[in-house]
Amino acid sequence: MGQSKQSFIDYDGFVEKFKPKKTTDDCYTPPEVMEVVNRYVERRWGLDRADFVRPFYPGGDYEGYEYPDGCVVVDNPPFSMLAKIRRFYMAHGIPFFLFCPTLTAFGSFDERCCVILSDSRITYENGATVNTGFVTSLPSPNVAESEPDLGDAINAVCDELRHRTVKKLPKYEYPPEVLTAARMKWYAAHHTRYAVPKGECCKISALDSQRAVGKGIFGDGLLLSERAAAERAAAERAAAERAAAERAAAERAAAERAAAEAAEVWTLSERERAMQALIGGTHGQEK
Repeated sequence: MGQSKQSFIDYDGFVEKFKPKKTTDDCYTPPEVMEVVNRYVERRWGLDRADFVRPFYPGGDYEGYEYPDGCVVVDNPPFSMLAKIRRFYMAHGIPFFLFCPTLTAFGSFDERCCVILSDSRITYENGATVNTGFVTSLPSPNVAESEPDLGDAINAVCDELRHRTVKKLPKYEYPPEVLTAARMKWYAAHHTRYAVPKGECCKISALDSQRAVGKGIFGDGLLLSERAAAERAAAERAAAERAAAERAAAERAAAERAAAEAAEVWTLSERERAMQALIGGTHGQEK
């Protein structure tokens, strides 16, 4: 065969070499988000979803893609190539509705297109979370729009996806006689010292009331003696007082920062005001 046994040991690594790699520029969109965007485009422009095409996929070539007559590109392209992609579609008369990063949405301004900003914060399948807007060549009297309803719909879907993927641990409250590692961490976070002396506790994995319903203490806990429990109650009060004081201090600091960090105000020059007077005509009259 000419192959050693060792060559088959890392089979997963061998297979991995042939998988397409996702980079930070490959922002693959969750299907649930695409569904929201497709519905929006359908409703607003009265289009048939059967005419939507998505040429941006791993290994895809949007320039060599066969675009059917009457199709509309509704897709999320690589953001670093967005200006080039828009020019290609405009030159070939292919209508599009494309995702774009919000903060640079005006970077490749084209008066024939409309930028739609929707306050959408999307977590893509490569793990990147991006403030996302859209740019389209579909008919619009505007060059820029804010679209709150689209943003609300996308953010609602993204919130639901996050809730599905984040494993939530149950929140339990224990009596003063039971100490968990998480609570000791909370004491440390609020600069409160507390120690359990040797001989003043025993390890437990669940209370009897928990066992009755098939539950337990995550990571186990300590059942404290009466003396250790009393000392813990004092530490609990001290930590709670410090936590309240820290919250109040943080709120004051935030208010002070907000007052100090006023936005820098820029104004128009006389040249720019002259330019403004020529845009669309003063008082709406063409010049």
